[in-house]
Amino acid sequence: MEAILKYLKPYHSGMAVGFTIKVLGTFADLGLPWVLAYILDYVVPKKKVLYVLLWGLVMAGLAVAARLLNIKANRMASRVARDTIEIVRHDLFEKIMYLSGMQTDAYSIPSLISRLTSDSYNVHSMIGRVQRIGVRAPIILVGGIIITFTLEPVLTLVLVTTLPLLAVVVYRVSKKGIPLYTQVSQSVDGVVRIMRENISGIRVIKALSKTDYEYNRFQAGNAALAENEFKAGITMAISSPMMNMILNLGLTAIIVVGAYRVNAGASLPGKIVAFLSYFTMILNAMMSITRVFVDISKAAASADRIALVLAAKEDLPVIAEEKNSGFNAINTQKEIVPRIQFEHVSFGYHAAKEDDEKLCLSDINFTIQPGESLGILGATGSGKTTIVNLLMRFYDVNKGRILIDGKDVREYTPQKLREKFGVVFQNDTVFHDTLEENIKFGRDITKEQAEQAAKDACAYNFIMEKEGGFSHEAAIKGANLSGGQKQRLLITRALAGSPEILVFDDSSSALDYKTDAKLRQAIREHYKETTILMVAQRVSSLMGLTHILVLEDGRAIGYGNHEELLAQCEVYREIYETQMDAKEL
Repeated sequence: MEAILKYLKPYHSGMAVGFTIKVLGTFADLGLPWVLAYILDYVVPKKKVLYVLLWGLVMAGLAVAARLLNIKANRMASRVARDTIEIVRHDLFEKIMYLSGMQTDAYSIPSLISRLTSDSYNVHSMIGRVQRIGVRAPIILVGGIIITFTLEPVLTLVLVTTLPLLAVVVYRVSKKGIPLYTQVSQSVDGVVRIMRENISGIRVIKALSKTDYEYNRFQAGNAALAENEFKAGITMAISSPMMNMILNLGLTAIIVVGAYRVNAGASLPGKIVAFLSYFTMILNAMMSITRVFVDISKAAASADRIALVLAAKEDLPVIAEEKNSGFNAINTQKEIVPRIQFEHVSFGYHAAKEDDEKLCLSDINFTIQPGESLGILGATGSGKTTIVNLLMRFYDVNKGRILIDGKDVREYTPQKLREKFGVVFQNDTVFHDTLEENIKFGRDITKEQAEQAAKDACAYNFIMEKEGGFSHEAAIKGANLSGGQKQRLLITRALAGSPEILVFDDSSSALDYKTDAKLRQAIREHYKETTILMVAQRVSSLMGLTHILVLEDGRAIGYGNHEELLAQCEVYREIYETQMDAKEL
């Protein structure tokens, strides 16, 4: 919670003004029963209408002042809560954007979404409620007790004896509430994850007739969430009935004692009426304090989850550049620095540096010169995409190193490193925006560059056939585009930035052979100086590349050009023959 409260520092002066206004409004509320008692006991017996009217105007003035001041203070509190949580969400989103792949995996995407939404909302509610009720309720509680003591010390003692019991109830319930709300937040993460998976994969679920299975899976997660919410709700719900019981018993005692004192002439009826009004105000104040503690309990659990992400340390630091750390080779009396070089690279998503059993890549070596190309071929799970993830430094290697332009990728800032790339991933995203903006993606790219990239990616014709052409708006995740159209649009995005390195991670799977061939030809003609790394399932997509790397269970079992692999790599030859036979059929 402390990490989140630091965000309130810029608003301390405004909060102080709001608190002052709230205090004045609360004092105005506290004055109403006292004035009522004075009218009943001292003004009415004089039987002068003018005095009654004057004191009635005083009561009306206090009521109006109380309402206006409280409204102003509440608006200021809402503004502080809004502005504070806006900054918290901004910083949290920014932090999430810069988390490493390992950190994102550890938190999980559904959990990060939950922290940005429901957790930030809980903190927002707490900040607003504490400023509104958290100021007013304690003043009414303490101020009410002080005023009642001046009115009726004996009855006040009866009231005060109930307060320690109320404090114990609030403390015990709140102490149990925070861990329970933490469990609720974790259950929300699980439900969000299931919902995200089902909504994203709804077509697959329907196609495989797994609707009932996924429904039952959601129901299980939803039931677990409901159970945790029930436990938290039951625990926190104990406070209100317990406090009501204690306060009602106290109220009964006050009425009985007050009746005896009025009957004995030790007190006046007006004071008893005022005392009952104050008792009601104190009752409501205690109930409000309970609600504040419930909000604080929720917010404390949510704030800890948010703070955990905000405090996450950079686990992909930029290391100091080492002199002559790159690769230098002499070729025809001219120094050539490879564009990409993997040196004995090993990696595992959940493996320690010395743990070889969990590695998904083992001792990978290859070198690509500027303008050359590398194709990566292998079965599912062989490590193809992992090579891309390491190359762009979404993760750090366990062993070995990766060089780009003779420089360790760990020596680049993330921005400088990734500016070199144009990338199309397996499950890349089309955003709800125009086709032109999906291509430019916030980069300084001209309309002419976007159109040329679209032509190279064989996307220009289908774009111009759409209503509005490049101004045509894509639906969320490109729902109004076919699979082939989405892939060509994404390839256009990668080409438009004229990158030094082009990465295609199985990005032509939805393209027909003719379109795929046209794309490869356009890349060869217009991107001769660009280094290309292509992950593909089709041998036909890789045959014309300078190098081909064949992976099996994270190990390189073949490396060379198409002809060399046909002669030397049995696995590659089998894949080639199988695919060529299938193509002929």
